[in-house]
Amino acid sequence: MTGGFAGWIIGGGLLLALFCVISAVRDRPMGVGLLAGLVVLEVALIVQAVLAFGQLGKVGERATFIGYLVGTLVIPLAALWWGRAERTRWGPGVIAVGAFTVAVMTGRLLQIWNGTG
Repeated sequence: MTGGFAGWIIGGGLLLALFCVISAVRDRPMGVGLLAGLVVLEVALIVQAVLAFGQLGKVGERATFIGYLVGTLVIPLAALWWGRAERTRWGPGVIAVGAFTVAVMTGRLLQIWNGTG
C-alpha cells in the first residue's frame, strides 16, 4: 500500500462526497455521474486491496487492518444499493456519507500501515 495511491483515494472520496452534497442541496436525484464516480472509487479500492494483501506481512495489527480493508470495499457497494433505491435527494446524500466514510477509513488504513496509529 502506498501513501500516494491512498491519498488519491482519500481525495477522490472527498470530491465525490462534495459533488453528492451539492446534488442533494440542489434537490436533484441521483445521476449517472455520481454512480460512475462511486464505481471508479470502488475499482480504486479493489486495486488498493490487492496491493495491500500482497504485502500484508508488513502490518503490525493485521486483524484491524483487514477489517478496515474489507469495510472500505463493502461501504461503496452498500451506498450504491441504498442510493439507487432512494429516488429523492437523499440518494446522493447516502452516497456522500459512504464516500466520506471511505475517505476516513482509507486514512486510518494508512495510519495502521505506517504503524502510527
